Amino acid sequence: MGVIISMWVTMVVMVLLAVGALHAQAIDIPKLRDIAAKSNMTSLYVFGDSAEAIGYTKVVRPFLDPSIQKVDLLHGVSFASGGSGYDDLTANFSQVLSFGHQLEYFKNYKVKLTQLVGDKQAAEIVKNGLYIVHMGTNDFLENYFVEPTRSEQFTVEQYQTYLISCMSRYIQAMHELGARRLVVVGLQALGCIPLVKTLKDTTECDPTYNSVAFSFNTKMKKKLATLTASLGMKHIFVDAYSITANVIKNPTRYGFKVTSKGCCGTGTVEFGPTCRGLSTCANRTEYMFWDAVHPTEKMHKIIADEAIRGFSSTGLV
Repeated sequence: MGVIISMWVTMVVMVLLAVGALHAQAIDIPKLRDIAAKSNMTSLYVFGDSAEAIGYTKVVRPFLDPSIQKVDLLHGVSFASGGSGYDDLTANFSQVLSFGHQLEYFKNYKVKLTQLVGDKQAAEIVKNGLYIVHMGTNDFLENYFVEPTRSEQFTVEQYQTYLISCMSRYIQAMHELGARRLVVVGLQALGCIPLVKTLKDTTECDPTYNSVAFSFNTKMKKKLATLTASLGMKHIFVDAYSITANVIKNPTRYGFKVTSKGCCGTGTVEFGPTCRGLSTCANRTEYMFWDAVHPTEKMHKIIADEAIRGFSSTGLV
């Protein structure tokens, strides 16, 4: 049992350091593939909004990476697409792969895996995999609060309900495709993101954005409990909101000196691709945010460590 727990812990740490990580340059991701190679876990699959889809290969290979090898398929792949969300319209705005499209590629992956190892072994690899879903921030920051389509169609509460229904539909589809172990990462404290503070012209966390994130996480957690129980899936929900809010309140306890801006550029408006080529801070371990939106590797590790503490009680391992 100790080996099994260690195996799952290793893989979840790996993912939580990587997902949602358009901030991720090579200097900010530990060399964890060697650690994974020592574990007995069969495979890892990433869905959502992640740097893995734009070619970062330190954790799992992007499925669409032209240089991917057949052997990579045995250990899982990433279908995630930076800028995506639970709402397909979010992906359309960002011109990236929607959750639905990511699942279509998962179907394609299963065909290739079966051709490689046969039906029985392919089914075992898929069944014993860990499935990570991390998205939602873009649905609010790049869709609802920016574009008029959804805000004219839904109130905030209605849009949250709509997103939950989208999540539910896609998780059911994942289950039908063989997923049995699920990790869902909730929204961080959106009102504390440097970009939001800049747009709101404040140095304090915005209570409206934080309220949206908190209430959405509450609804998501409740739905996941009933949905996975009905499907016979095991899951954990990572409460990124509480973790990030606590770090904002007690930064020195976690070794942070800067929580109001990111390490890249000015740290107030640049994020993702707009950080490329810009100067970065020399002491990034003292920063909570890598850019104006995404947390640093150190912050992701804090989130991962908090998630690990709840593993035993969830039955995921």
